[in-house]
Amino acid sequence: MLADVEVLVPGSADEAIAAFGDGSGVTVVGGGTIVMPEVAAARLKPAKALLLAKSGLSGLAREGGKVTIGAATSVSALEDGDEPLASAARHVADIEVRAQATVGGNLCASSSPDAPRGDLQAPFLVLGATVRSAGAGGEKTEPLEDFLSNGEGRLLLDVSYDEADRATGYAAVHRPHAHHYTILAVSAARRDGELRVAATGAGPRAVLLDPNDPLAGLELRDDALASAWYRTKLLPTLVERALADLEEA
Repeated sequence: MLADVEVLVPGSADEAIAAFGDGSGVTVVGGGTIVMPEVAAARLKPAKALLLAKSGLSGLAREGGKVTIGAATSVSALEDGDEPLASAARHVADIEVRAQATVGGNLCASSSPDAPRGDLQAPFLVLGATVRSAGAGGEKTEPLEDFLSNGEGRLLLDVSYDEADRATGYAAVHRPHAHHYTILAVSAARRDGELRVAATGAGPRAVLLDPNDPLAGLELRDDALASAWYRTKLLPTLVERALADLEEA
């Protein structure tokens, strides 16, 4: 099944950028928790695979008032870090998946017919994160919300946000099953009077919400985990819970 795939294993960030080029025909593999099930199900047939495990794109740094997280950093590395990232990270699947899955893979994920994906997108959105990526036209840095809407075909290198005191909140639908996807989750953060609220599971990728009218502009949809009707009923409640969690903080 994979016999004809060209496998590239860059040993540095520069090598990864060069190997990725303009992204044509390249399938990026971080931890493989999303890519490999797609390959096994024959929904994805890569011609060229770029493996980031040895690319040097992992790690978390705090410098100059900014937190920078490499794309190949594991989701589990965030579990004891800043909120609401830590809560969202702990809510991803189970220990084994979190140890293998990467921040970059999570940020680049979109929902499937089976379930939403990208649990970390909403927390990074409310933290006002920016991402650095490479591809056609070279490297660029942009707000995460712009990358989520137009970043397809680019190689995510790292994600950053300001290290600052802020109140945060998080609320999600909890399910007891191992290896589960999150049906719906809401993150909130307030700093210097600015309130940002975002949801995972309310669209193909995470979206920023109007806290006064969280359903405005959304096109919720059915998948194997829940119906659009169920999400419509639940989202306002989760926003209330996330904001209550923020106030307690």
